[in-house]
Amino acid sequence: MPSIDLNSDLGEGFGDYRCGDDAAMLAIVTSANVACGMHAGDPQIMARTFGIARERGVAVGAHPGFPDLWGFGRRVLPYTPAEIERIVAYQIGAAQALATYAGHRITYVKTHGALGNHAAAHEEVAMAIARAVKAVDPGLSLLAIALTAQVRAGEALGLDIHQEIFADRGYTEAGQLVPRGQPGALIEDPEEAAGRVLAMVQEGAIIAASGRRLPTPIRSICVHGDSPNAVATARAVRTRLEAAGLTLAPFRPAP
Repeated sequence: MPSIDLNSDLGEGFGDYRCGDDAAMLAIVTSANVACGMHAGDPQIMARTFGIARERGVAVGAHPGFPDLWGFGRRVLPYTPAEIERIVAYQIGAAQALATYAGHRITYVKTHGALGNHAAAHEEVAMAIARAVKAVDPGLSLLAIALTAQVRAGEALGLDIHQEIFADRGYTEAGQLVPRGQPGALIEDPEEAAGRVLAMVQEGAIIAASGRRLPTPIRSICVHGDSPNAVATARAVRTRLEAAGLTLAPFRPAP
């Protein structure tokens, strides 16, 4: 079995506000999705996060979201696909600049929160994001939510696609994330999350709450960095995977 990547959404503070324990997460994960200043993050936090990631050999990607600091990027805003395309291109550029400033290099893009979920369900939004990635740098990979329109859009435009699953989120019968606020949306127990992840990786399938299996390639596992149990969950997932003989490594390391 090829290596598996463990990623987390990081750099999601803003100014003096801190969100999550980035330093601890960067000692566990193999890839970091760094907020680009619209749903969270700012130039100081971005540069610092990219710098620590470089020191620890952690791959980095741009993590664009809706321009929604008040809602942490978890509200769908009424932008057209063309506007979304430019918003995403803008954030990729910011990530490239600050990563270069910190001596690192982004190798992929992963959309955040409501923008990612919106793209997962709507082909025109997924295509707008894929077009933005290809226009800014066609050499970037796209880290996509498994079994969604994101995957199809990236493949249609010839991007390098990698599919991810979520350690701390529940899945519906259709293999999509249970919406936040609904029962079963969040997996809060680290050991439960780690056990589910190992089962999905070993079976090569998303496992819905009912037990239904939906086969899919799995190249990366996400643990949300802003959750209260983020560090414990990431550590439990990594420990469980390595104990099963799996190698953890970035799906797209910096050259």
